[in-house]
Amino acid sequence: MKKIYIASPYTNGDPSANVRRQIDAAEELINAGFYPYLPLLSHYQHQIHPHDYETWCRLDDAWIPSCQALLRLPGESKGADREVALARELGIPVYYSVGELVKGYRWRNVPNLLSATLGRQGKRGRGSG
Repeated sequence: MKKIYIASPYTNGDPSANVRRQIDAAEELINAGFYPYLPLLSHYQHQIHPHDYETWCRLDDAWIPSCQALLRLPGESKGADREVALARELGIPVYYSVGELVKGYRWRNVPNLLSATLGRQGKRGRGSG
């Protein structure tokens, strides 16, 4: 599965516009076959059930280890920078554009695709002899 965490500014600038940018990036990822996680959707939950900053950080940090990559959208953000640092610490690749992520993810997975293809060919070969 190709789960992607999207890290981006939230409170720096207009929070609603920042949420929209994350949603737009997620739509691009969905159309490219990925499964994005949008932490800024908590914007809507926070309007109904507010929590402190540290609670949101803890919840967001819990999702990063389960993702295969992190997409960092442009803009100054201590929170997004902290998420990038956590991803790097965990060995999760970080990308700075949807295009870079799509290209990089496919390139990183060429060995997996090759071994899966070779494995399938080997199984066919064994049964035909």
